[in-house]
Amino acid sequence: MLSLSAYLGLFFAAFAAATLLPAQSEAVLTALLLTGDFPVAALLLVATLGNVLGSVVNWLLGRYLEHFRHKRWFPVSEAQLEKAQASYRRFGRWSLLLSWVPIVGDPLTVIAGVMREPFWRFVLLVTLAKGGRYVVLAAVVQGFF
Repeated sequence: MLSLSAYLGLFFAAFAAATLLPAQSEAVLTALLLTGDFPVAALLLVATLGNVLGSVVNWLLGRYLEHFRHKRWFPVSEAQLEKAQASYRRFGRWSLLLSWVPIVGDPLTVIAGVMREPFWRFVLLVTLAKGGRYVVLAAVVQGFF
């Protein structure tokens, strides 16, 4: 039961960290890796799955909330949205490989939804980016670097 709680905690930390909520999954993953009680591959899978699903929430928000862009309560100004869209047009879908970067990555996944990035391509690029980050972190924690 304790191991299920650890995996669920990691999943939800990774999920929250990928949304616009302030959270950090790296600390949870590092703590679990350092215990040595869990298979590294299982931890990487759970963390990546949670983080990618959190990014999917951002993509969905971008895809559907843009319909409300002219409402007074909309969270960003028209100018900010136009600037973000111009940047995404300039750098394209490959910018999603930076979706793991703090502060930049979460809004990037929202803009990908606004820009109607195809879902399958979005999930592929975000999975590579976020999974790769966790692999590097695990390698550092395990002493491979």
